[in-house]
Amino acid sequence: MKNLIGKPAPDFKAVAVINGKEISEDFNLADFKGKKIVLFFYPLDFTFVCPTEIIAFQDKMEEFEKRNTVVIGCSVDSAYSHWAWLNTPRDKGGIEGVNYPLVSDLDKTISMKYGVLGGSYHIAESGEISFEGEPVALRGLFLVDEDGIIQHQVINNLGLGRSVKEVLRMIDALTHLQKFGEVCPADWEEGQEALTPTFEGVAAYLSKH
Repeated sequence: MKNLIGKPAPDFKAVAVINGKEISEDFNLADFKGKKIVLFFYPLDFTFVCPTEIIAFQDKMEEFEKRNTVVIGCSVDSAYSHWAWLNTPRDKGGIEGVNYPLVSDLDKTISMKYGVLGGSYHIAESGEISFEGEPVALRGLFLVDEDGIIQHQVINNLGLGRSVKEVLRMIDALTHLQKFGEVCPADWEEGQEALTPTFEGVAAYLSKH
């Protein structure tokens, strides 16, 4: 797992499907500077856990928009596979109605930049190239701040779906830290007491809990 916390989010230019139907040939993160970004990776289109996550993000899109946050999905499928899946009804296994961008990482370079590729390439002395592991993206998720810096990352194995509620909680925690300079304790949620990052602040908080 590559540690990207506190570092600039690796930029990329790639093909993506936007608004559920339009194919963009030069999609990139730099276009969203000034907004928070949730960039999440998933293994493959037309699979099983993936549509539950993708639709769960769509169902909370209004909450992300309230938080000035863009949601972007990415897998190693082609843009044409994304487009087909986006235009397949949900009762047929599709994700029709999803309108945030889905990026194509067909050559797996974006997944490698973010350290979420489920395996790695190996070159033998003969020059033969092989791949060990899963040639798909693990369930990585990165929260990028308005200046393009990664503030949160998590990577799940293929069979473990993520919590959209937890993603929203992390956005709220980051926003609170940015606004008030207070750090957010375990299980903190918006509206709850945070604490000043001093020994006295911690002691005062713990004395109440």
